[in-house]
Amino acid sequence: MIRFLKFFYILSITIPIYAQSEYIYVLGNTQDAGMPHIGCKHKFCQDNFTKYEEFYVTSIAVVNSDLNKYILFEVTPDITYQLNHIKNNIFQEFLLPEAIYITHAHIGHYSGLMYFGREALGSKNLLVKVLPKMSNFLKTNGPWSQLVTLNNIKLQNTRFDESNSELSNIDVTPIKVPHRDEYSETAGYIIAGKNKKALFIPDIDKWEKWDKNLTELVKDFDYLLLDATFYDSKEINRDIREIPHPLVSETINLLNSLSKENKSKVYFIHMNHTNAMLDPNSDLSKMIINEGFNIARLGQKLYL
Repeated sequence: MIRFLKFFYILSITIPIYAQSEYIYVLGNTQDAGMPHIGCKHKFCQDNFTKYEEFYVTSIAVVNSDLNKYILFEVTPDITYQLNHIKNNIFQEFLLPEAIYITHAHIGHYSGLMYFGREALGSKNLLVKVLPKMSNFLKTNGPWSQLVTLNNIKLQNTRFDESNSELSNIDVTPIKVPHRDEYSETAGYIIAGKNKKALFIPDIDKWEKWDKNLTELVKDFDYLLLDATFYDSKEINRDIREIPHPLVSETINLLNSLSKENKSKVYFIHMNHTNAMLDPNSDLSKMIINEGFNIARLGQKLYL
């Protein structure tokens, strides 16, 4: 017994134990207008007016806990709450991101930039990495242009399919996806760590409009955070063609032939207030999980 304990002690001090320090952290999973949604009469919306902190607009952080730093994807209308959530649950102090990446110029993805301006935080040279059309939109349209002229934010252009090095071991690559590009391009992002790789596409018109095969792409990634705005076309009393998104029911049908392992890589995100998948206790959420897929929830960590 003594020999065994000596052996175990020697083994424990000679073999280092590495804690994984880099991960994606889910900061929100709702569609642009959030939850509760303005004017919403659904019971789920009404119930959540009293516990708003549980549902933020879609955003993720990539964290390096060794460096005590992070980068942010999307600057949402909930940015104040999301940065506070990061403070309370990750760093125990208020820290701004080392860089911000934005997918496109729809309200849930960039409008939180206003809180870095003169009337609010008054940040200095906060690095915002954007594609050329998005950069021009921010420079030439108020109030965003004031953030640039006052050096609250510092714009740095990125390009599709070109990698950006972040936080020592992370590579971020914007890729083009088809969406309603009224004011900017629309990007998805490949986020590659030392060990694993993620795909972040919170908005896309339809998978069949894309020049890539989603079914094949799943096999190349460890995590895929994918547009889940609507489960089906019956959710809203509007012409869904005005606001095209791949229905979750369509995405599931597209990916249903995949193995259990590959299905488990999918994390549905960016859900409209009408989508019962937002409620983790709904029958729809339980069905999605039983099908082998995942639903992104606030506070989830996906290790890279």
